[in-house]
Amino acid sequence: MPIAELNHQGLYFEDSGGSGPAVILAHGFLMDGRMFDAQVQALAPEFRVIRWDARGFGRTRWDGKPFNLYDSAADCIALLDHLGIQQAIVGGMSQGGYCALRVALRYPERVRALVLMSTRGTMDEEEVRAGYRQVRDLWGTPGATENIVQNLAGGIIGDARFHSPWLDRWRQTPKANFVAAMNNLIERDDIKNQLGDIRCPVIVFHGTDDAGIPHAQGEYLHKALPNSKRFVSVPGAAHAANLTHPEVVNPPLVEFLRALA
Repeated sequence: MPIAELNHQGLYFEDSGGSGPAVILAHGFLMDGRMFDAQVQALAPEFRVIRWDARGFGRTRWDGKPFNLYDSAADCIALLDHLGIQQAIVGGMSQGGYCALRVALRYPERVRALVLMSTRGTMDEEEVRAGYRQVRDLWGTPGATENIVQNLAGGIIGDARFHSPWLDRWRQTPKANFVAAMNNLIERDDIKNQLGDIRCPVIVFHGTDDAGIPHAQGEYLHKALPNSKRFVSVPGAAHAANLTHPEVVNPPLVEFLRALA
């Protein structure tokens, strides 16, 4: 397995290789790099696509210590260093988008452009954070976990045709991993007033039926980022729009990336 020992983590990644412009993608909460299968198929080999599993999820060997989004941003940069990539198009879905925004803020010289999917640049409302805390505390409780999995499946993925194999992976998530990753979301810092500092080209995608992050937040992000080139609304898509609706996401994504050359 491609594991890079970086920042005291065993970071799992996949690299399509090739000499094309590098695109590095970070996944959403409870997901892993496999959620970008359709994007890799559409982009490689014209683009070199790297995807990685964040701490607590997928096949990354997490050290068990608390982490925040700046730790994830540092993991992203460390992986680029490991691969000898000086600058990349940085992308992410939901949690991965939070990470991508912070990569752009902390390491602007390393970011050629941003691809933001189903994410936001503002804080969650207190009601939303309270719900997250409740889910966090109930995870691993007999009977509760399955209900949470089913509810999250509807909210994150939506279309039941795409639930397999994700639900089985979610059920295997240890309590410690779930708690640390949820705290990472709940306790993230407010970067709303820094969005104007991100000057690289951006494309924003958002599903119209996203219950996790309202569609209006995607529109706000597009307007708040001074060099956002396009907002792509994905009709009928829930949170993981790139997973369920690649036929809508991939063509404008390819067009955006080609225009950067």
